[in-house]
Amino acid sequence: MNSLRREEKILKRADYLSLSASGKKIYTPHFLVIWSVGGLPVARLGITASRKFGSAVKRNRVKRLVREFYRHHKGKCITADFNVIARRGAESLSYLEVCQELDKAMENIRNQQCSSD
Repeated sequence: MNSLRREEKILKRADYLSLSASGKKIYTPHFLVIWSVGGLPVARLGITASRKFGSAVKRNRVKRLVREFYRHHKGKCITADFNVIARRGAESLSYLEVCQELDKAMENIRNQQCSSD
């Protein structure tokens, strides 16, 4: 199994709060991606699925799918902090549908980053 290393995860609440306060947002039909370029040498991922989203089984499934997407596509991601927030309806998505939505979001982020440089 090729899990995320500790330095590839956003672990502290303060990091989530600062990312929410100062990060840029990309909306997809089932996800909100908040991102901010940090001074770290590696991209970090945080995943949020609130209790309003559904049962623990549904929340954990979506988080697994997002982590799997990130593991396979982190080479395409810019070096930034990402918080992927699951929205209603994401629990019914297949892995392929999650990949399509998040891949499009990451492409938009790369385009925004390139245009601001």
